[in-house]
Amino acid sequence: MELPVVSDVNLPAFRSNPSLPAANGKANPGRFEESGFCQFYGDGTSLTSRVSEVLTGYETLDAPPRYDFYANTEVWGRRRPLRPSLFQLHGSPEDDSRPPLYEETTARRMEEGDSSEEDEDEQKEPPPEPTRFGWVQGVMIRCMLNIWGVILYLRLPWITAQAGIGLTWVIIMLSTCITGITGLSTSAIATNGKVKGGGTYFLISRSLGPELGGSIGLIFAFANAVAVAMHTVGFAETVTDLMRDNGAVMVDRINDIRIIGIITVTCLLGISMAGMAWESKAQILFFLLIMISFASYIVGTIMPASEEKQAKGFYSYRGDIFAENFVPSWRGPGGSFFGMFSIFFPSATGILAGANISGDLKNPAVAIPRGTLMAIFWTTFSYLVISATIGSCVVRDASGSLNDTLSASTPADACVGVACGYGWDFTECTTNNTCPFGISNYYQSLSMVAAFAPLITAGIFGATLSSALACLVSAPKVFQCLCMDQLYPLIGFFGKGYGKNQEPLRAYLLTYLIAACFILIAELNTIAPIISNFYLCSYALINFSCFHASITNSPGWRPSFRFYSKWLSLLISVICVVIMFLLTWWAAIIAIGVVLFFLGYTLYKKPDVNWGSSVQASSYNMALNHCVGLNLVEDHIKNYRPQCLVLTGPPSSRPALVDLVHCFTKDLSLMICGSVLDVSAALTAFSLRPPPSHPHSLSPVCQAGSSPLDPNSSTQISWLNRRKVKAFYRGVVAAELQGGVNMLLQGAGLGRIKPNVLVMGFKQDWRTESPQAAHKYINILHDAFDLQFGVCLLRMRDGLDISCAPQSHVNQGFDGGSESHNPTSAQPTVKTGSSTPDIAELVPQPSTVFQKSQGKKTIDVYWLSDDGGLTLLLPYLLTRRKRWARCKVRVFVGGDSDKKEEQKNEVLSLIKKFRLGFQHVEVLPDVYQSPKPMNVHQFEDMIRSFRLDSNPKQECDSGDLRKQDAPWMISDQDLEKNMAKSLRQIRLNEVLLDYSRDAALIILTMPVGRRGVCPSTLYMAWLDILSRDLRPPVLLVRGNQESVLTFYCQ
Repeated sequence: MELPVVSDVNLPAFRSNPSLPAANGKANPGRFEESGFCQFYGDGTSLTSRVSEVLTGYETLDAPPRYDFYANTEVWGRRRPLRPSLFQLHGSPEDDSRPPLYEETTARRMEEGDSSEEDEDEQKEPPPEPTRFGWVQGVMIRCMLNIWGVILYLRLPWITAQAGIGLTWVIIMLSTCITGITGLSTSAIATNGKVKGGGTYFLISRSLGPELGGSIGLIFAFANAVAVAMHTVGFAETVTDLMRDNGAVMVDRINDIRIIGIITVTCLLGISMAGMAWESKAQILFFLLIMISFASYIVGTIMPASEEKQAKGFYSYRGDIFAENFVPSWRGPGGSFFGMFSIFFPSATGILAGANISGDLKNPAVAIPRGTLMAIFWTTFSYLVISATIGSCVVRDASGSLNDTLSASTPADACVGVACGYGWDFTECTTNNTCPFGISNYYQSLSMVAAFAPLITAGIFGATLSSALACLVSAPKVFQCLCMDQLYPLIGFFGKGYGKNQEPLRAYLLTYLIAACFILIAELNTIAPIISNFYLCSYALINFSCFHASITNSPGWRPSFRFYSKWLSLLISVICVVIMFLLTWWAAIIAIGVVLFFLGYTLYKKPDVNWGSSVQASSYNMALNHCVGLNLVEDHIKNYRPQCLVLTGPPSSRPALVDLVHCFTKDLSLMICGSVLDVSAALTAFSLRPPPSHPHSLSPVCQAGSSPLDPNSSTQISWLNRRKVKAFYRGVVAAELQGGVNMLLQGAGLGRIKPNVLVMGFKQDWRTESPQAAHKYINILHDAFDLQFGVCLLRMRDGLDISCAPQSHVNQGFDGGSESHNPTSAQPTVKTGSSTPDIAELVPQPSTVFQKSQGKKTIDVYWLSDDGGLTLLLPYLLTRRKRWARCKVRVFVGGDSDKKEEQKNEVLSLIKKFRLGFQHVEVLPDVYQSPKPMNVHQFEDMIRSFRLDSNPKQECDSGDLRKQDAPWMISDQDLEKNMAKSLRQIRLNEVLLDYSRDAALIILTMPVGRRGVCPSTLYMAWLDILSRDLRPPVLLVRGNQESVLTFYCQ
């Protein structure tokens, strides 16, 4: 087939953005001159002037690489320089068309240039800088304080006694391996771009997307809020026990814990709300307390042991005590490796405390990796040192009685334990398991060993209060970022920030209320495992985020921190999930259930955010691999799907056509909405386009549909998404309609995912428009048939096009005329105000007949010619939809009156083999009768204006003239050759009026006009007379004469 030639198109003239404002912030109304544009630097000089200082006589708009071109923020005291657009670089200075802007934000800033410049002149001082922390104070110390806790002081000696020094080190190193690799993953994510506030939620959500990030952010913030109560209750219990030892009781133990806990968390709230500077100073104080307590302990291990300490099992550093305590000695029901691991592992958590305040760090990309990894190193070192030293100094069992010294009369083999070598006999209590002291029995062993025991108590206070304070700061920071992203309803109120640091005071109060409620309960033993599982769930997702971002090979994954392994991240992610079930299986189920619940909610709501997540990159990779994989699979009739190229123009202008095609392509096959942008129509619309300062001067439909400068308009894609239509949109610019459609027919699709059916609207105004338009319309059908496309034409009584005129995207070859404008489609009122609303939201979503339930009406199928089965397949696909499911499909076929039953059974048998489920078949013998003379006269009147002069002397000349200059004209010879087909179409219309007046939809086989034999206007008249005066929508279908239905299994 010889394709139509598309003439050159001046593409730079067709861009969808307003004109470029000049450097002074005012719009340049007309011609663009290179010398009139300049990029401003901080000192007010322009790019052109600076270049000219170096290269005399050479002027260019090309700007050297600059940070400001890529940043989304502006620096106080200077205007942000802008990169010149591609149009400005290669466009002709003599071009009168207004150059576009690539970013609306840039245009908005430049339009507001004068006012913003005046405001900056009035500001004599820059805005105050918020408090920012470095990696030591902001991350390392904060993480170390959150990792150290009461387990270090009260449970690590007991774990050492149970598991022995060797296995205790294994437990510590296994925990460190998990947290260390998680720290590496966190470092990689944190260095892959500029990190803002939000901590763990920000890292996961920007890497994996809002679905998993939102759910983790919510439960992580809640876990931190409850952790405030846990650490506060731990502090309150210690204070209550000290008061009881000294005989001071306020009410009773439970109420004393509640009172002290509420007072403590209120004081911590005051410190937090005072600002990050005060909170950081308090953390330093707690850090010093813990360091002093460590020093007191280390000094105590070196000091000679007094008799009281020896009676309690402390003998300073001894090799035999180290050897005895190096091997495990499991005791009690929880005495096992995993039992001890489950108790110790929560003490290794807290590595995200620094990342959670990422918005308050000077350089998060540097501070988070360095501070987190250093905190993991020093805390691991402290755990190893304390477990080794306490296991080298204190025996497992001791009575604490000064009378249990080893007497001279006691036989050597009668004394049991290492203490016998140091003159102490604890055999009795060791045998009876009643020893109150020793690292297996006495939780306060560190206090007993320390040089000054109250310093260990001060260390416990510092550890609990610092952890509570860190969680009290982390929860509001994470929750504030989540609220500002607006992923969930009813939480935006808590996202407001106050002061130079944008402190989330409302979120602080919410965290305080949650913590206070759990403090009043005073029973957190069942909540603690859930919190640990929430932390582990966060670690698992952080490691999975690093793995997923690496495995997708996205060019955007370029972390500056290179010391990570995607496979180790995946391994640790799996281990974290396993540990969740090893710690508490029911708590793991609750944690995973909460994550899945919020994940499902986010997937259902589909928030309008785009963070360039690895999930998007993975979707691209999967789609690309599957598309390439389809090239290895041959086509088969059983897998045939009607993949439709729908010539809608802008989809918002022909919603009925979109809705009908979507009924049989949804979740099944490809649907592409195609639009051809006519050059002449685009120039007309461009000249009528209002200036940028009046964006709402056209109706919403006109704005969305008449964008002459952007064939691939995101507005139309947004319209399809809001209508929940799963389709693509593709627009092309062409000199004329037929050439543009030919581009779409040959270029749309990818690999085997490409259209095989062309769907168009019927051209209602073919008689009133020029005959060339009808000729091009019919040539589009011929081009589709030449390319082996099936063709569908939809005709509705009220027309399809509801858009306004003039409109450049309206393909006048598809649908037009006065009857094509739907008078019932109302235009909404456009809101005006300071903020510019999204045009896609202003475009109406009119209701069409194909969106409504069709009830128990009928779908009448006139299978008059065998086109391969497409005429039967489409109604079957419609009946699979809920709104069409109750409709009865009636199949009409032509036949003889004397063989009516035989032909009916034959067609029913064939349909049954196809398994379509159609039960009603009717044979129409009267389809071959002659039409009424009145209808024949109407057909003759329809084509009268396209008839050639019937003078016999001029017959030959007129025929040659028609073929050369007017191929749409109808000669007597053409009419005579096609008389039988013409009368058949007229008769078919009479049959349709008789049988299908009340149908929901009429589907009939479309006649085919032979190219060169049937003039285009005659073919157009066939389609018109066949479907005229019918109330139901009419869908004319013609397959490509290849089978799309089969009754074979292979």
